[in-house]
Amino acid sequence: MSVLPLLVALPFLAIPLVALGLRARPGAAPLPALLPLGLFLALLSLPLGAAFTSERIPSLGLETSFRLDGLSRLMALLITGIGAGIFLYASAYLKGHPALHRFLAVLTLFMGAMLGAVLADDLFSLFVFWELTSLASFMLIGFDHERAAARKAAQQGLMVTVAGGLAMLAGFLLLAAAAGTTRISLILAQAESISAHPFAPWIVLLVAGGCFAKSAQWPLHFWLPNAMAAPAPVSAYLHSATMVKLGVYLLARFNPAFQEMVLWQGLLTGAGGLTMLTGALLALRERDLKRKLAWSTVVALGTLVTLIGLEEPLAATAAVVFLLVHALYKASLFLISGIVDKKAGTRDALVLRGLARAMPLTAAAAALAGLSMAGAPGFIGAFAKDLLFTVQLGVPGLLPAIALVVNAAMVVVAGVVAARPFMGRPMEADREVKEPPLAMLAPPMLLALLGLVFGLMPGLISAALIEPAAGTILGRPTGVALGEKQGDELVLLLSFAALGLGVVMYLGWSRLQPRLAGQEWLDRYGPDSAYGEVLRAVSRTAVAVTRRVQSGSLRRYLALSLLIVFGGAGLVLVLAGGLAIPWRAAPVRVEQVLLVLLIAGGAAAAALMRALFAQVMGAALVGFGAGLLFLTLGAPDLAFTQFTVEVIAVVLLVAILARLPFRALDARRANERRNDALLAGLVGAVGVAVMFAMLSVPFDARIPEWMGQAAVPEAKGRNVVNVVIVDFRALDTLGEIAVLLIAALAAAALLAKRAGRKQP
Repeated sequence: MSVLPLLVALPFLAIPLVALGLRARPGAAPLPALLPLGLFLALLSLPLGAAFTSERIPSLGLETSFRLDGLSRLMALLITGIGAGIFLYASAYLKGHPALHRFLAVLTLFMGAMLGAVLADDLFSLFVFWELTSLASFMLIGFDHERAAARKAAQQGLMVTVAGGLAMLAGFLLLAAAAGTTRISLILAQAESISAHPFAPWIVLLVAGGCFAKSAQWPLHFWLPNAMAAPAPVSAYLHSATMVKLGVYLLARFNPAFQEMVLWQGLLTGAGGLTMLTGALLALRERDLKRKLAWSTVVALGTLVTLIGLEEPLAATAAVVFLLVHALYKASLFLISGIVDKKAGTRDALVLRGLARAMPLTAAAAALAGLSMAGAPGFIGAFAKDLLFTVQLGVPGLLPAIALVVNAAMVVVAGVVAARPFMGRPMEADREVKEPPLAMLAPPMLLALLGLVFGLMPGLISAALIEPAAGTILGRPTGVALGEKQGDELVLLLSFAALGLGVVMYLGWSRLQPRLAGQEWLDRYGPDSAYGEVLRAVSRTAVAVTRRVQSGSLRRYLALSLLIVFGGAGLVLVLAGGLAIPWRAAPVRVEQVLLVLLIAGGAAAAALMRALFAQVMGAALVGFGAGLLFLTLGAPDLAFTQFTVEVIAVVLLVAILARLPFRALDARRANERRNDALLAGLVGAVGVAVMFAMLSVPFDARIPEWMGQAAVPEAKGRNVVNVVIVDFRALDTLGEIAVLLIAALAAAALLAKRAGRKQP
């Protein structure tokens, strides 16, 4: 048996241990970091191609499948490796917080969901884990739920990502129908037939829409910077290395199936290019360190999506290298911004300065991460930048120019975040500025050092990590070894041009930023503002509809319900040609005719009499007459059920009417009685028409015969009626029980409230 399901299950099994254990012993907060570290080591030892499949509902073709290939292993190593550092960092960052145990428990839930999503080889297993990441991120972003900003950001992130997830689910359903399987590896094996299927354009639009929402692509990018209301460990884990990369991962996963489609290429490169430009512009106007990093993350996500959408084989290698590079330096810088905020009391880049004297180790870690982000020679970021320019130069159009401007903007971000807070004379602070504890400093320092180590020795990761992941994205081996010359003199020139332009822009950033921040139209007409307008429009519409529909009249509610149900059924019958009259002769006995007349008389009495008690008795005559008619038709069990229900209904109605404070006759006006009569006639006519339509269809005995034959061997019951209720229609019965339970709870609550009022 494969250990893959165990690796996914372990975080979920550890959640109660983390929550309860740390609540009892807060001093043990660093220990949960051992879980992702152990998973990281286990993943390193697993061979590529390891798989696990277990059928859950064979009749529906649903199964649980996991598979480890180059791309899923790279993502899983980032999730667990960076996750170990995040857990350790969070134990010190939130030390003494009363909800630290809850935070680490939810972080464990998120890690398990991410592992399940990247290792899943089944569409619907992937979707379940995908939505779990949205739920866990909602709780993590809104961790400081006392703050309105945190609550708003958590709600916004949840609504955008879950809405995208619903679109993706629709795409998965179409994809499963087109492929005839839900197994992702089998779907990718029939890439040509999938891309030629009539459903293919809709699959691309729906799946890409879900991925764009998760990976903050334009115009759904606005939720990511707002999510910076979360604590620094959340930003470092979710918004640099894991959750926002999940949308990119899924696009890369399905790329072999759709990479030949013009729609796929145009959609990814178009959205990615717009996202890059938007993120770069908005990153330059930010002064908050975390939000600045968030906008640069938007740029990186747009870059990754653009690379996946390009046909150039080298683009797959560039995407994998950049994914790894970005995860390392961005997680490090997010953690460092948390240290700066914790120690200096602010994240304002225009206020921060001179921290290097009091925090030299933190400044060193920031410098290493910043140099990797800027693509300085000797760092793994330089390989990523050269690959990006090499790929983008081969694409006609504006993409090379966009890449130059965007890379220069990222140099500015690296300088503002990693250099500016630590340079110059020391700032005045209302607290003692000093180095953080080792648990907070070690994770960003290690991540920053890895950027340098991999840059000096790219062979450590080229064959083991980069090539297998890139081959998975491309659908075949790339034949590219990291460290070989991937660009010519023009690439080198562009790389230094981006670095030089970025340095010039950085030197003038303190004057440029206020001007960009003063462009209020960017906020007024941006997607974030549009999101707020949509929410307000929904609220106004709900109020208007409620005011119109919820009139407080029970008669009106009942009339509208009957009109919609029976009017709709009648309309369908007419439009679909379902009106029919059964001409088959059936023997009718005298007593049945008399009972029908009795039922009709009871209905007429209930409609024409004015006294409430008389109306109840007329309605009871209808029910008891129907029960007697069932007896004549050979259905004694149904008849006695009808008698029981009718007796209870009559007794309850009479008991209620006897306690009501009025004794008036039916107070309806003439026009109200006329409208009620017309509605009753419509209901009766449609009911008769439906019954006639059913009786006009030849009776198909296969279902009742199968139920009778399967009752004993399949359901182990000899009473077919009971078997139908509790086995063949179990979900229907469960729904009816749930309705009765809800009604009973509501009645109990009302009675308890009434009893409480009577107490002195």
